[in-house]
Amino acid sequence: MRKAAIYPGTFDPFTLGHLDIVERASRLFEYVLIGVAEPRHKAPLLPQDVRVRLVAESVAHLPNVKVKGFCKLLVDFAREEGINVIIRGIRAVSDYEYEMKMAWMNKKLYPALETVFLLSSEKFAYLSSSFVKEIFSLGGDVSNFLPHPVARYLASIRDGG
Repeated sequence: MRKAAIYPGTFDPFTLGHLDIVERASRLFEYVLIGVAEPRHKAPLLPQDVRVRLVAESVAHLPNVKVKGFCKLLVDFAREEGINVIIRGIRAVSDYEYEMKMAWMNKKLYPALETVFLLSSEKFAYLSSSFVKEIFSLGGDVSNFLPHPVARYLASIRDGG
């Protein structure tokens, strides 16, 4: 078993698909660090500190998983944390094409870094944070797509709480 891996993303919001990848990665690695990124290219639905808290609450049942926010290059964050394996989830061929290029770029920047792709479970292959945000912004119910802490939080901000 490999010692440590990092699962990075904006997780805006953290979905059941993300949770599935983390649970599976936690069985493959002794330690999994979920790195919650501050996006530079898009405005997030939720601030980073809220996303970190919600992800941490969602993975509290996994003793070998920790959560940290970061606002730098992933390769620099991974190097600082002493981690040389990245976990990425793949839902479709389009994900693979993008993730493959990202993995090659990360490898150029940090040669010791390896990327491990986990295929999405079939039941979550359709699920993306972007879809959830769009449904939520149009008043739809997104609770079936999210871990309970995230669903509760989004319901509370919808209700003005």
